[in-house]
Amino acid sequence: MIDAAKLFSVKGRVALVTGGSAGIGRMIAVGLAAAGARVYICARNAEKVAAVADDIPGDVIGIAADISTIDGIKALVAELSGREKALHVLVNNAGTLSDAAIDEFTESDWDGVLDLNLKSPFFLLQKLLPLLRAGGSAQRPASVINIGSVGALKVGPREVYAYQASKGAIHWLTKSLAKNLASDNITVNAIAPGFFESDMTVIKDNAMRKMVESMVPRGRTGLAEDMAGAAIYLASPAGSYVTGSVLPVEGGLSI
Repeated sequence: MIDAAKLFSVKGRVALVTGGSAGIGRMIAVGLAAAGARVYICARNAEKVAAVADDIPGDVIGIAADISTIDGIKALVAELSGREKALHVLVNNAGTLSDAAIDEFTESDWDGVLDLNLKSPFFLLQKLLPLLRAGGSAQRPASVINIGSVGALKVGPREVYAYQASKGAIHWLTKSLAKNLASDNITVNAIAPGFFESDMTVIKDNAMRKMVESMVPRGRTGLAEDMAGAAIYLASPAGSYVTGSVLPVEGGLSI
């Protein structure tokens, strides 16, 4: 007999959500904490990440960290390793974009996006492997959730070349990591969000809202519950046989 409550439970699990102080990262952190996980969130601004951690109900701890550099990644891993013996859920959410015409797109625009969106998730995962291996078992694997994008499934109207390239690469990196880490009892999946309102995706007026909603078959933008539900599924026993997948959470936008 299936126990639905246990099937989708993350109670007692330890999670790290990068970029967890705002946007999609915060949505996921709120959802995991509400479902009973201990959630660490990290962001560059120490005051902001501490305030957000205090504001989210549940067992939430804020850590100031700059994961755009290897030294910053090592410092975060050292801090987490000093607090926990195992990590069960890693959400690689921190990211950025540059929106510029092709004739004006600079090398620094490109490198900044690729470094944070692609290089950082790989090396953070690499440095966290001892904790993730300790957190996984054959019956209950540890879960890595990379945040991709509908922009890697469908080309949109904005000129965000490096962003789309980085997210396309994250989708394929997810598959490569999933294949190689399965024997370590670690699943690796990606969520490809559509239009969720955040600091990176701002709806400026009603005309823009109508335009965005007209592009989405479901007729609306994403809600926090949509994103939290997808992450909880992948981190719970319900998702333990899912690995190497890209889960679109975009209301049909990529169709």
